[in-house]
Amino acid sequence: MDRPSVGGATELLLLYVMSVVAVAVAVSAPTSSSSSPASPGSDSSAVTLAGVSNSTGQINSNSVLVALLDSRYTELAELVEKALLLPSLEAAVGRHNLTIFAPRNEALERDLDPEFKRFLLEPRNLRSLQALLLYHVVPSRIASGVWPQARHPTLAGDHLHLEDNKVGLAAVAHPDAVIRPDGVIHGIERLLVPRSVQEDFNRRRSLAAISAVLPTGSPEVDPRTHRLKKPAPPVPPGAPPVLPIYDALAPGPSLAPAPAPGPGSGKHWFDGESQVKDFIQTLLLYGGYNEFADILVNLTSLAVEMGRLVSEGYVLTVLAPSDDAMGRLTADQLSEPGAPEAIMYYHLIPEYQTEESMYNAVRRFGKVRYDTLRLPHKVVAREADGSVKFGSGEGSAYLFDPDIYTDGRISVQGIDAVLFPPDETPPATPLSPAARKAELAQVKSKSKLKTKLRRGKLFEMGCNLLGVLGQRSNFATCQ
Repeated sequence: MDRPSVGGATELLLLYVMSVVAVAVAVSAPTSSSSSPASPGSDSSAVTLAGVSNSTGQINSNSVLVALLDSRYTELAELVEKALLLPSLEAAVGRHNLTIFAPRNEALERDLDPEFKRFLLEPRNLRSLQALLLYHVVPSRIASGVWPQARHPTLAGDHLHLEDNKVGLAAVAHPDAVIRPDGVIHGIERLLVPRSVQEDFNRRRSLAAISAVLPTGSPEVDPRTHRLKKPAPPVPPGAPPVLPIYDALAPGPSLAPAPAPGPGSGKHWFDGESQVKDFIQTLLLYGGYNEFADILVNLTSLAVEMGRLVSEGYVLTVLAPSDDAMGRLTADQLSEPGAPEAIMYYHLIPEYQTEESMYNAVRRFGKVRYDTLRLPHKVVAREADGSVKFGSGEGSAYLFDPDIYTDGRISVQGIDAVLFPPDETPPATPLSPAARKAELAQVKSKSKLKTKLRRGKLFEMGCNLLGVLGQRSNFATCQ
């Protein structure tokens, strides 16, 4: 059988033990064969285990601990060294015989859960590793020939239950694998894990899972409807589809969204308040329209009215000015009573329009007038630079954030300026009686002058006609 590879410290230990064995053979009586167990202490020479400087106990060169280092169970021996258990095991060997249930190297290298192995090798879990290793050591000699079916205490303080060719949940693959005067090693197929270590591992793993903060991305928006994606409710296996298949089909690129149904006899067909909250939340998450959303929610009761309109089947198109546009408003424009409501009403169109439908309309008709909720004022739309331009002159605004929110009933289009209705023509001031007489006289003189000019023009045309016809006698009167 090939000797497994061990570390450099173990090689020095074996050389040191071999030299001591040579001296012990020369000065002491030979020990019994390895097949028949001998009484502990039969070898009078003793050495201190290499690498342990603070150990008080001593073991002889034929000890079971030395045999553990030079056996098929070197993985277990390395764990014993990492757990700093050599002094404790030396003291236990000095007091009584030991029985070590050693898992094979494959069980510790390949069959052990990597997460559990990483837990055992962490420095903060040293006590758990020590308890695990001492759980494999029984402070009494148990040979395979007299295998008692009972519970035996271990050096960890727990008990192991022994049955026929089985210890705990592990089968004994190599009974009496190593026999020494102060102990015996039985090879088992798997690692034995005490309940205390398993509970500690589960507790640490659950705490790590709780303390970890899972990264969450930004809210997702459905590119087809421009609405926030909400998590679908759980569907049991085998249940029919929640939505019909035609609702899952995306419309073609050339199709404009179908208009929502108009108001009819039925009331509250739709949950308008939830839809208004949804589009305001979309504005806030989209960014750049916080001022407009703040006016809708806090300064006016317009959001409630919009919810009621949508609940009854009406549709709305909202022209939303950006934060930069709202920042250009002066205090005088907002300080007048009812000014915020008047501004907001002028940006609400009682139609369902998208960027595509408005652009197609202005391309076809040149100029389109849309009704607003601020009656009787209308907003004028034109085509400009491949986009839609609202208003005229300095008070115009371009559509630069199209289709922020479109759900078939509410459409939100972002514009870069605040719109104001054109100024109304001022009423005529009443005239004094003298001014009214002067105006009437001027009108009469203008009418007389027009009549005289008209008559002179007709006379000249008649004379020219007579001259053409050759009636000289009548033409002479025209001279």
